[in-house]
Amino acid sequence: MIELKKGINLGGFLSQCVHTQEHYDSFIGREDLHIIRERGYDHVRLPIDYEVFETEDGTPIESGYDRVREVIEWCRQEKLNIVLDLHKAYGYDFNNAGDSDKNNLFASPVLQERFISLWKNIAEHYHGYDHVAFELLNEVVEESNARAWNDLIRRSVQAIRTVAPAAPIIYGGIMWNSATTVKYLEKTDDPNVIFTFHFYEPLLFTHQKAYWVKNMDMTADVHYPAAKADYEPGCRAIGDQGGVAMNYGGDKMDKEFLRTVMMDAIDAAKAAGRSLYCGEFGVIDRAPSADRARWMKDVYELFGEYNIGSALWTYKGMDFETSGMCFADEY
Repeated sequence: MIELKKGINLGGFLSQCVHTQEHYDSFIGREDLHIIRERGYDHVRLPIDYEVFETEDGTPIESGYDRVREVIEWCRQEKLNIVLDLHKAYGYDFNNAGDSDKNNLFASPVLQERFISLWKNIAEHYHGYDHVAFELLNEVVEESNARAWNDLIRRSVQAIRTVAPAAPIIYGGIMWNSATTVKYLEKTDDPNVIFTFHFYEPLLFTHQKAYWVKNMDMTADVHYPAAKADYEPGCRAIGDQGGVAMNYGGDKMDKEFLRTVMMDAIDAAKAAGRSLYCGEFGVIDRAPSADRARWMKDVYELFGEYNIGSALWTYKGMDFETSGMCFADEY
């Protein structure tokens, strides 16, 4: 199993972006991987939208496969491991949660076969590398898809294994890869499967002033640590995304709150005999810098205490830019 201890995401490069060669050429280059290695990281997570690999009708785009291979080679030269994260699939995008017209992967056998075929193609292209891991899909959201997601996981892993019998395969639960939903993943005897979760709790703090969160206050600073009572009005306003904090039994949003939430994932992975990986975590760049640093310190300490590998969101842009502030060996 490859080591995924401290990593960083390359969000916005091949995902959540304008898919043009000009963008690909200018956003991330070979020198960025060198910087990442020099700052003490041992891997990158590379989010990739399906548009990189295939056209709307499913025709493979070989130049896209070549682009990803180039990044894989850069990582090999820098002695970095790499996670290939399918960030958006044809028929499923976490940004369209709840929209059955746009997100119909789990209701369509045809789209599920296309998803599995894409993963078999990815495995065929990259199975020869010993520093590459495959992450099946970023952030399945809807609770109603839990059973269908487990079924698609099982079928996708089987297809990948016909090509890449020992490649690390990563997948997580529902509700945006919540720590609280790792327990819904089916157990597996595959020794090279890693369970993952994302960690942005309390979301009112990590996503403060985020324009894409419905009913988020765009003016007030949110501090960490702080009394739970200070969080309650804002958490109520953002609804389900504030629910984890609202349901916490303690009276402070602090390290013990973070530990309590994380323990759901830790206990579930232990019960299933799987190692655990946090593929995304971080704090928006609009948060007060001192509070941001305290949250980061607490999260990294918990990752170390429970032997959880992680990838910070994100190296460049995307409202969470960390290229100028975060060195892995600071924590």
